[in-house]
Amino acid sequence: MRIAMIGTGYVGLVSGACFAEFGVTVTCVDKDKGKIERLLNGEIPIYEPGLDALVARQVEAGRLSFTTDIAAGLKGADAVFIAVGTPPRKFDRAADLSFVYQAARDVAAHMEGYTVIITKSTVPVGTAREVERIVRETRPDGEFDVCSNPEFLREGAAISDFMRPDRVVIGAESERAQEVMRSIYRPLYISETPIVFTSLETAELSKYAANAFLATKITFINEIANICEKVGANVQDVAKAMGLDGRIGSKFLHAGPGYGGSCFPKDTEALLRIGENCGAPQYIVEAVVKVNEERRRDMARRVIAACDGAVRGKKIAVLGISFKPNTDDIREAPSLYVVPLLQEAGAKISAYDPAAMEEAAKEMPNVTWCKDAYEAIEGADALVILTEWNEFRALDLDRAAGMMAGKVICDFRNIYKPEDVAKAGFRYTSIGRTDAGPQATAEKKRA
Repeated sequence: MRIAMIGTGYVGLVSGACFAEFGVTVTCVDKDKGKIERLLNGEIPIYEPGLDALVARQVEAGRLSFTTDIAAGLKGADAVFIAVGTPPRKFDRAADLSFVYQAARDVAAHMEGYTVIITKSTVPVGTAREVERIVRETRPDGEFDVCSNPEFLREGAAISDFMRPDRVVIGAESERAQEVMRSIYRPLYISETPIVFTSLETAELSKYAANAFLATKITFINEIANICEKVGANVQDVAKAMGLDGRIGSKFLHAGPGYGGSCFPKDTEALLRIGENCGAPQYIVEAVVKVNEERRRDMARRVIAACDGAVRGKKIAVLGISFKPNTDDIREAPSLYVVPLLQEAGAKISAYDPAAMEEAAKEMPNVTWCKDAYEAIEGADALVILTEWNEFRALDLDRAAGMMAGKVICDFRNIYKPEDVAKAGFRYTSIGRTDAGPQATAEKKRA
């Protein structure tokens, strides 16, 4: 079995390397010469734990290669995955499908013999049908089928998610295409991973529905956290009690500064557009988007309130810039909202992130980037934790107290116990829990 992967971004590179691990011969194709040159030199353009070793192993085995030449990449391919970007359009936030459609034209021009063309990118309902139309128009004599195979990869755990998925969803409407897809996913089929064959439209919608539901769970527990802060309840205990209900489950019930990243913000917005276009408004998702946007801004207001209502001239240390740990992805991260708002209020920002600082420096001017957490903390009036990297979970609080000018910690990931932070002399603000430490009140002040 030979496949081509069009696009070497997050989805394409991870998927291509993992398919190669399955024993499939994979050629990853990308028009970005710089990216392909880095891959050919053994450099991984994205941060994903374990990906560098996986790619190196498959390249050495001869099952994984990279090229900018789409004709060479498609030569002898039984299947072609389209895994290019679908960023939100600026004017309406709907998914920009121009890269998908151009890839379809390129595939049509160079495919050889019967080919299964699979959309791996997250795309609105109807995209696979349009890809089919484009390929048929470009190559009237072509023998092909179009499938939809949405990805459900979590950044930071993508390899594990691919190798041991909860399920594989495949929109494929011909038996011939289904057989090709079964062959590609044979190792998972043998291990009895649920492989769900559906219509094209069902497969496309399943990705948006799943991500919108998870975004709703996050937003719901954040709203419950607000009540907890008012009445003296503990949101972590509430979430535990909820999660033990088998109908609900414990995942994605962690209160925090709001969701971010490359998927949830984009996919909830795209689902709203899909609903509008087909006359089925998504009112719940619309509320989720609105609440999440406001929540990320509210985190800056909470920092200001914890600093007695003003941060002008104060140094604020920020730990964690990426939207989640184990990734360098800062797309729609809470930090992109919190840091600029604190700067607008007159704060000076020092920051540290284990992986995301190089990318963040392009988006966040006038931030002092530090080599580690303690350099960021030195002389700070307040410390803000925005991402729960493991190395932030065990800071020496007594050392931090001796280094800082002020004694304020805003822990927006709830990684510490309030009593431990208060014992070190800090005023401690977290999410959905009672404040602790000197001058803390049962009800949080808001700016």
